[in-house]
Amino acid sequence: MKRFVLIFVLVAFAAAAGFSQQYYFDQSKLLKPVTKTLKFVFIAKLIHPWYKDVEYGAAAAIAEFKKQGLNIEMKWDSPATADINEHVKKIEANISARPDGIAVACLDPATDTQVLNDAVAAGLNVITFDTDAPNSKRLMYVGHNGDYEDGYKCAEILFKKIGGQGEVGVMVGSLGAPNHVNRVKGFKDALAKYPNVKLVFEAPDNDDLQKSMDLTESALQAHPNVKGIYCNNAANGIGTPRVIKNAGLGGKIVVIADSLMPEQIQLIKDGVIYMGNAQRQWDEGYWSVKYMVALNQNHTVPAIHETGAMLVTKEDLLKWGILK
Repeated sequence: MKRFVLIFVLVAFAAAAGFSQQYYFDQSKLLKPVTKTLKFVFIAKLIHPWYKDVEYGAAAAIAEFKKQGLNIEMKWDSPATADINEHVKKIEANISARPDGIAVACLDPATDTQVLNDAVAAGLNVITFDTDAPNSKRLMYVGHNGDYEDGYKCAEILFKKIGGQGEVGVMVGSLGAPNHVNRVKGFKDALAKYPNVKLVFEAPDNDDLQKSMDLTESALQAHPNVKGIYCNNAANGIGTPRVIKNAGLGGKIVVIADSLMPEQIQLIKDGVIYMGNAQRQWDEGYWSVKYMVALNQNHTVPAIHETGAMLVTKEDLLKWGILK
């Protein structure tokens, strides 16, 4: 009897093994080989130095793929200024060109959503970077989602640095950009914990460097006792400290600035910017290319790839060997 049971089990096992081999689903067959040159388009909010690091990261990924025998052409087609009508036109024009991938930094997500949906409906691989349109049908987002937390942390550091009392200002950026809006919201929520700190000005510069300088000059004239300023985007992160330096107020006004571009590194070295909030835009470009290739190969991709941000001081730059 035992022998019969053993033989039965072995036969059943062999049959099951044969069955599994016969019906094995090789999921690698779902992938599509790419032999042609892929054409990718990046559409930023505007033409701005902040996006150069995104471009460098994208170029690094393209170079890696080239070594593997896959060629990619990259095109940047951004509006000259932060103009939502021009931004939408750029996306529409590139839908007609039918690239293999479109990466868009949303200027006004509510307005960009429809045209992004049109691009997806046209069968294009559409992703967002830098700023998302979460209610759109885009395939994924590569960027940082912790803007509220960034604004809150920067505010607390600023308020403590000025001793918990005095007048402060905030450079707002673009009123339609959710990352700028959320940083200001975080800043104001932190402000509620400091009754002796007074917010005396908010200045929206619409991502325009010259406008941020003009607004800063006016604000300093109107509020000569201001002790600290939070600059929440890349334009005013350069424009505002430039004005402060030219006015001989470097180190007298505590400046915390978004981003970490070359001029800002110099301004940190000079003691004009106390701290920078650096986003990982190189990673945004690198992973955007990686994911657009993956989409062309029919891989699955995550809905969001969080790239993060980091607060950087002069001490950090010295430790990393960036400053000497």
